[in-house]
Amino acid sequence: MEVKVLDITGKDTGRKVELLDSVFGIEPNNHAVYLDVKQYLANQRQGTHKAKERAEISGSTRKIKKQKGTGTARAGSIKSPVFRGGGRIFGPRPRTYSLKLNKSLKRLARKSAFSIKVQESNLIVVENFNFEAPSTKNFINVLKGLGLENKKSLFVLGESNKNVYLSSRNLEKAAVVTNSELSTYAILNAGSLVLTEGSVAGIVENLSK
Repeated sequence: MEVKVLDITGKDTGRKVELLDSVFGIEPNNHAVYLDVKQYLANQRQGTHKAKERAEISGSTRKIKKQKGTGTARAGSIKSPVFRGGGRIFGPRPRTYSLKLNKSLKRLARKSAFSIKVQESNLIVVENFNFEAPSTKNFINVLKGLGLENKKSLFVLGESNKNVYLSSRNLEKAAVVTNSELSTYAILNAGSLVLTEGSVAGIVENLSK
C-alpha cells in the first residue's frame, strides 16, 4: 500500500512511501499481540518483594505457655503467624517474572500491531526532520501541525537524534524512539504512530528476517 508523506506542518509533500502488506497489512494475530504485551509488562517487574516468614523473625523460641489447661489453643512460639508481630504465612519471595518468547512470534506480534494502526487510520508518515537545538516549543509546533497536540503519540526515527529526543522528553503524551527500540506495547499504547521516511526501511528490514 502507498501512504502519502507529510511535512512537519501537516502538509502533503507530494511524495508517497510504499508500506509492504507483509508488514503493515496482515490479518492481526491477537494472541501473539497478547503474549508479547504480557512479556513486556512482566519484564518491567523487579520481583524484589520479600516478607519474613516465621523462621526469619527475631524472637524467643521459648514455649509461651503450657500445652494444656489454659482453655485456649495450644501455642509453641511467639513467632507464630497467628500472633501480632509473627511471621507471614507463605509471604512473597524474590523471583523473576520474565517470560521467554521466540523471535518469530515477537515479529508476528509487531506486524499485527502495525496492521492494527493502519486499519484504525492511526499511522502517519512524515519526512525526516531535525532541530538545530533541543526545543520543546518546536516539538509542540510539530504536534500541532500534525493535529496530535491532544493525542498520545509515538514518533519513530530511522536513527538516533538527540535534539528531537530531548525536545519531546518533557511532553507527557509524546515519545520518540528509533525503529530498533520499537515494541508491540509501545505501538499499541500510542494513540497515533508517526513514522519518519527514514524509519520505514529499517522497520521492514527488522521484521522481514
